[in-house]
Amino acid sequence: MTMVNGPQNDLYDTSLIGGNLPPGPVGRGVAELQALLRELEAVTAAEQTLPPVFSEAVDRRLVEVRLGAAASLFAALRCKSAAAAGHGLRVALSCSAWASRIGLQDAERHAIEVAALLHDVGVIGVPDHVLLKAGTLDADETAVMSQSRRMSLEILRGSCTLPLVLEIVRHVATWYDGSSSGAESESTVSGERIPLGARMIAVVEAYDAITTDRVYRPAQSRERAIAELFAGAGTQFDPELVRQFAEFCREDQAAMHWEAAHRWLASLEADPTETLWGFNAAALTATEPNVQSLFQGRLLDNMYDAVVFIDAAGRVQSWNRGTERLTGVTGLSVRGRLWSSQLLGLSDEKGRMIADADCPVQTAIRCGVQSLRRLTILGRGRRPVAVDAHAIPVIDAQGVSQGAILLFHDASSETSLEQRCQQLHEKATKDPLTQVANRAEFDRVHAMFVAAHQQQHAPCSLMMCDLDRFKRVNDTYGHQAGDDAIRCLASLLKSSCRPGDLVARYGGEEFVLLCADCDNATAARRADQIRKALSQVTQPRMEGRSVTVSFGVTEIQPGDTPETMLRRADRALLLAKSNGRNTVVQLGSGAGEESAAAGARSREAVRSKETLQQDLITPVPVKIAIEKLRGFVADHQAKIVVVDGNRVRLEIDGQAGGRSRRLADRKTTFFVEATFEEERVQRDRCDESSRSLDAGTTRTRMHVVITPRRGRNRRHHDAMDLARDVLVSFRSYLMAYEEEPSPLSGALTRARRILTPWLSR
Repeated sequence: MTMVNGPQNDLYDTSLIGGNLPPGPVGRGVAELQALLRELEAVTAAEQTLPPVFSEAVDRRLVEVRLGAAASLFAALRCKSAAAAGHGLRVALSCSAWASRIGLQDAERHAIEVAALLHDVGVIGVPDHVLLKAGTLDADETAVMSQSRRMSLEILRGSCTLPLVLEIVRHVATWYDGSSSGAESESTVSGERIPLGARMIAVVEAYDAITTDRVYRPAQSRERAIAELFAGAGTQFDPELVRQFAEFCREDQAAMHWEAAHRWLASLEADPTETLWGFNAAALTATEPNVQSLFQGRLLDNMYDAVVFIDAAGRVQSWNRGTERLTGVTGLSVRGRLWSSQLLGLSDEKGRMIADADCPVQTAIRCGVQSLRRLTILGRGRRPVAVDAHAIPVIDAQGVSQGAILLFHDASSETSLEQRCQQLHEKATKDPLTQVANRAEFDRVHAMFVAAHQQQHAPCSLMMCDLDRFKRVNDTYGHQAGDDAIRCLASLLKSSCRPGDLVARYGGEEFVLLCADCDNATAARRADQIRKALSQVTQPRMEGRSVTVSFGVTEIQPGDTPETMLRRADRALLLAKSNGRNTVVQLGSGAGEESAAAGARSREAVRSKETLQQDLITPVPVKIAIEKLRGFVADHQAKIVVVDGNRVRLEIDGQAGGRSRRLADRKTTFFVEATFEEERVQRDRCDESSRSLDAGTTRTRMHVVITPRRGRNRRHHDAMDLARDVLVSFRSYLMAYEEEPSPLSGALTRARRILTPWLSR
């Protein structure tokens, strides 16, 4: 399996930039870098607008105190690609917190932090048409991106005086088993000979890349990212570091980032070696938005139609939520990229693909002519959607074209899932105190969400939140103060709703937020924003104090029913409470891109009379697999009948939530028997030097047997359909898959099937 890391990774030094330049090649190199920085600062319109890690001011200050003189290199990277700069800062903060947890020495941790911040600086040499391309890179473009790693190392060689930093950057792309190397040296290293910092950065940047929005896919959930890391353990990643990082990720990552940031600001600000150069933060300070821009931004975000702003250079500057709903492409992943008709698969009235030269956007920019046409785009799930496309040129007072506005109005006859849910939301029965939906309305809409997902494979997530220590608020300040706190939380939840979402008061101080078209990672980010906002609101009846809230977040996954999804969110909320409150806990791996295929394969499980059985593999060790099994047992309210060594037997009630009312009212009891076996997978060795290296990884093999209990007046095929639903859910909880048989094994099986009848005669 090949993991896709973040943008290409390499590094710089901090001590020779600015001031009196040294003679020779180093001085000329630094002078070229300064000229490049001035050129990049002159084209600020090309800068992507991505959210900062903390805030723009804090991010700039962190980079300044951490890199000192080399902060100018990071500024150049940010001008070229804000996404790569944000990726580097997140990776550096995570590596810093992780290094502190495992007790690394200050010198080694310092090198890892600097290497992580600047390991992508080589992308400043990548052409825009490659770096900002919305689609898949071809072979030549991939080679250009790979070359940026060497560029990073060359840039750092001219200014970095710390050899360990250079060694880390040199080997960030080197695979643990030595089968792939981004190193510049001729000799290939592997295993423990790869610097520890490079192995740590490889794990963290892969995790960050998977959990961050991309134009070609949304951000994946944290659990799915951990599963991908385990799948690459022993080949691409150090298996021991993957296990350590999985344990590290159980802690609050936002708190870890703040801890690392506070340590940088407290211990590095007065470093005397960095006083030779001052970072010009004013050059990158963003203009404060005025009231008019706030109104315009709120208007765009709440428009149901899709609105896209493209500047004169052809880059996407704005991509509202209506466009996200219609296309399934997030704004964060596409802003700053070059517009192309291929991005959304524009087709004309006759179904022919529109070339870039004939695109209405290009025509509006070049000729200043607006157009209104009925076109077809590829919407969510790559399904064709008929739209009325209105391209409007933007021309300034001097008659110079500044870009174009593109509006899409959904002209399809089908009512989308979001529209139907929004209509139900408007007609829902309200809670009298908060004016949000009540529990009965939530139960009705939640069942509809689950049924719609089973038909359309569209993601939806569920947040469950509860005010912390609410009884103490009532006892200390009175029930009126408690009602104010409940209304305040309800107001924040309603303000965060998007078209198609539903917020409901589940009971007392507990609320639920059902998020249409929202995966696990996005829902967790939204929950964390609400949590932070509530903690900053002062309550007048509480003497100016504030209240906090805990969140449990989950995404629908294969085999789910409304009950299992709700129990999983409730279990996440209980974990948030036990972890100290005022935090967000996310459970469940989500649907994933392979959910439909996995469900289909599970429904083709081997049938033996009244038994379903399957041999499965999960890429995680047996300890983590057992933790996932506990979640399956809790959410399905299963009974543990027998635990015998590595064998577990469960009793579970299955219910056909998406079938007819007559069948939905009936339940079938199943016995689920699972046998677990942890195995060590050995990898092929690449050379003689790596044969002595234990490059294997551990995974868990499972044999699952599901048997329905016989009962009166029960159809066999109905029970087997429910059993297959239980199997799909079991696979989803344990992130399991079937091992693909080898071609030789398939040939032997077919030969045995043909020859056995003849040999038995």
